[in-house]
Amino acid sequence: MIIDCHGHYTTAPESHNLWRKAQVAAYEAHDSPPPYPAISDDEIAESIESNQLRILRERGADMTIFSPRASAMEHHVGDEAVSREWSRVCNNLIKRVVDRYPDAFIGVAQLPQSPGVGLDGSIEELERCVTELGFVGCNLNPDPSGGWWNGPPLTDRYWYPIYEKMVELDVPAMVHVSSSCNPNFHATGAHYINADTTAFMQLIQGDLFADFPNLRLIIPHGGGAVPYHWGRYRGLADMLDQPTLAEHVMRNVYFDTCVYHQPGIDLLFNVIDRKNILFGSEMLGAVRGVDPETGNYFDDTKRFVDAVGLSSDQLAEVYEGNTRRVYPRLDAALKSRD
Repeated sequence: MIIDCHGHYTTAPESHNLWRKAQVAAYEAHDSPPPYPAISDDEIAESIESNQLRILRERGADMTIFSPRASAMEHHVGDEAVSREWSRVCNNLIKRVVDRYPDAFIGVAQLPQSPGVGLDGSIEELERCVTELGFVGCNLNPDPSGGWWNGPPLTDRYWYPIYEKMVELDVPAMVHVSSSCNPNFHATGAHYINADTTAFMQLIQGDLFADFPNLRLIIPHGGGAVPYHWGRYRGLADMLDQPTLAEHVMRNVYFDTCVYHQPGIDLLFNVIDRKNILFGSEMLGAVRGVDPETGNYFDDTKRFVDAVGLSSDQLAEVYEGNTRRVYPRLDAALKSRD
């Protein structure tokens, strides 16, 4: 089985997106938003079958761990009430996709991480999504400010309540930022990669996993700049009198394969232990075009992984085994279908 650990509903029905605009406009006008639209099953089918589901099948994968569109989480927009309602309707829409295509998609939650407030709303939504909707994880935004980075690092005790709930529910989080409102940082080209790299460095500086030995975090987009500068981070850990990266961080941190060229994938597998790599494509995400040098889509990462030269057993780890280990609720759901 081939499981893509990183997919977003980037093709949600237009009425969903228009409601979001109306919600934000109502907030700015100190008004109440209109009722959420009635989205038909046919609209959902049209948005999925010609996009993610078609491409999933064409590229030979079986299932996507599916979450709301990351760039549209926009935690910096509106207030806590706006974020709570937006997260709720986004997650409900994911649930409808999963219910319609249970063999192809399984849900991951968006959290309402409004800047400057506590995490009670995020904890409540995570619990709802896991216990009521059957989701297997969440996306955790390390910078809800939208590119200004004025909140506490991931190792700060501010975050501990959500980590406690994640451990209690036995679900991991993908550390994933949203859109950037800082003009210095292009959202997908700079802000995303900066965030991946920054999150890893925060984990080196702190001692989070001593307090949460069972916490699991996925850093997407191949770990940002981390694999390319692995020697730098090994050296920094040594200078900070921290244990080796293998002991200090990599028992709890995983990278996906959302790297869009063969040399980058080769580097990832040469540097990072295979047990810490999960197959992912972010298909229909940040980069959707065809690479003129290869004639293949940039985000067809399966081609790159297949070309690394792994044995069939090693490929099975990356394509399925590692993901089922990191997402035990996914593993349980799949076993229940056998």
